[in-house]
Amino acid sequence: MDLRRIQSDVFIVGAGPAGLACAIAAARQGLKVEVIDAAKPPINKACGEGLLPGSLDSLAALGFDPKRDLPHTQSASLEGVRFVGDSTSSKRQATVQCNFPGGSGCGIRRTVLHQVLLDRAASLGVCFHWQNTLRSVAIDRNLATIHATSRTFHTRYLIGADGHQSRVAALAGLTGSTIHSRRIGLRQHYTVAPWTDFVEVYWSNIGQAYVTPTSSNEVCVAFVADKKFASPEDALAYFPTLRHHLTASQPNGPPRGSITLGRSLRRVTTSNIALIGDASGSVDAITGEGMALCFRQALALVSALQSDDLSSYQSAHRNIQRIPCLMSRILLLIGRSTRLRAQIFSSFERNPALFSSILQLHVGNHASHLFGEDGLLAAGLSLLTS
Repeated sequence: MDLRRIQSDVFIVGAGPAGLACAIAAARQGLKVEVIDAAKPPINKACGEGLLPGSLDSLAALGFDPKRDLPHTQSASLEGVRFVGDSTSSKRQATVQCNFPGGSGCGIRRTVLHQVLLDRAASLGVCFHWQNTLRSVAIDRNLATIHATSRTFHTRYLIGADGHQSRVAALAGLTGSTIHSRRIGLRQHYTVAPWTDFVEVYWSNIGQAYVTPTSSNEVCVAFVADKKFASPEDALAYFPTLRHHLTASQPNGPPRGSITLGRSLRRVTTSNIALIGDASGSVDAITGEGMALCFRQALALVSALQSDDLSSYQSAHRNIQRIPCLMSRILLLIGRSTRLRAQIFSSFERNPALFSSILQLHVGNHASHLFGEDGLLAAGLSLLTS
């Protein structure tokens, strides 16, 4: 390897939250980092915009103080999760809720969070090349040569943080995957004083609607379903209780749609190339764990880079995905069956500690120690149907 040709230790394709988290983690360890992205800030994508407590813990591990570094006027504290049952059903509507164990979460606009991450990365010396597209990659032992639209780069490690349709994954031969679920999301902000400090999940046979307060005068509503909604107004027809809450509100900005996938890759590393974020697989948005996953992956990946052992990231990535994948499968199963949903919500109402146990399983990130690798799904379903 010709050390004179290396311009950076880490070269990241994609400047979304996953790419920025990786850039921050690497730069904090003294690595020279460059990032390219086909867009330029502000980069806005559809997102439920809730950071669960585990996300904030991972942000802290990346060097952030959430209470200090997340702008208070552009965010809202989240105290727990509330499930609101089938509002179109002729039966009584069930509502169950539970506070987050061990601390609060945070509702924050995707663009605001992105700017916080971008500012921190820039302050650490990360170099950005905006409106640049990856064209090809050549690997010569431990040197990656990246041809982009503007110029050629030489780096030690190439990281793909470029989403579901990752160009890095395609060029590296890492596209082998299994798709477990595919649904369509639609996000709309509303100007209204939040009526809740919980993440509220409204359920119906068509899908779910997620409400996340994002400031003192705004909520984010994300609809996720198997079908495409023509508009937020069309979606609200399936959630009359939520529509009632929004009677006095005004839409704030245009709606934004996206595809949410449950997808696992066979491998997320090869040679000196690694994938992170949605490029490395994903879980359905029903979990609310997208941000937490990419933050945890960033920490694990940079640890592997420091030890010059990407195989350790492959193993860590598998462990990071395990519990969110479990919860995604359970929650999607609940969403598909009116009868099962009614049974489970009734169980939650009779035994609030049961809902607390499920929430702990979800946000505690320690369930593998409690149930073992092969028993996670059985344990979760056993809790739900007991």
